Amino acid sequence: MPPLPPAALPPPGGSRAAGHGPAPESLHPALWRAHQLGRPGVAVVASGFGALDAQLPGGGWPAGALTELLLPHAGVGELRLLAPALAALQGQQRCVMWFDPPAAPCAWALGALGLDLQRLVVVRARNPLKSPARTLLPAADVLWALEQALKSGHVGAVLAWLPARLPADALRRLQLAAQSHAGPVFMLRDAQMRSRPSAAPLRLLLASAGPDLLRVTLLKRRGPPPAQPLTLALPAVLSAPALARALQAVGQGEVSAASAAAAAARRATTP
Repeated sequence: MPPLPPAALPPPGGSRAAGHGPAPESLHPALWRAHQLGRPGVAVVASGFGALDAQLPGGGWPAGALTELLLPHAGVGELRLLAPALAALQGQQRCVMWFDPPAAPCAWALGALGLDLQRLVVVRARNPLKSPARTLLPAADVLWALEQALKSGHVGAVLAWLPARLPADALRRLQLAAQSHAGPVFMLRDAQMRSRPSAAPLRLLLASAGPDLLRVTLLKRRGPPPAQPLTLALPAVLSAPALARALQAVGQGEVSAASAAAAAARRATTP
């Protein structure tokens, strides 16, 4: 077979020179190169944190897909992280649904974060499991209600606290159901699941980085892994004296940043 004429040879490195057609990633929104951030097929919701949006494909929380938040324990700042996006969706007259949260929501605290309690729906299991089984096994009725809510397409955002022993097929079903949902879907699970495979296209590991600070590590996204974790300043919950005591304890090396923040919060609320 004779060699191709020079004009028919592809340009070096696979680049698309003028006259050779569009770049592959411009042919369809689902196409992206390994060194690029993926582009979502639908609109995203801004997180309210510019540094985080810059690292998320599309510049915000994806709609129509699962976002998995992995926590060492509840209360590291996950609600303060999500509050700006949830409040923005409620401002569009859309409701937010919580599935099986680990504790009763605090109306005062949620209102301080800008959330509208009139547009918040909390769903719990009919026969809730007792701890420690609650953290290991899923409640069948909660999973059913979660899947139906996603398929309905009438919810602004969904938060679901899911157990460790969640079957892989259940995750895949939720991801398929999320594709019918026009808003973000957040699954909150134990940080020990970070090494387990997941159908969620976006996975973040959250941890305390100090008083009112959150360390965010992007474990999985449609694009290259970031060079290092992010440290985000969350809306403050500590009073000025409590924050000063927490920072002093960290500076003296007495306790970890997370322990100092928790201790300061307890002192601030103790009569």
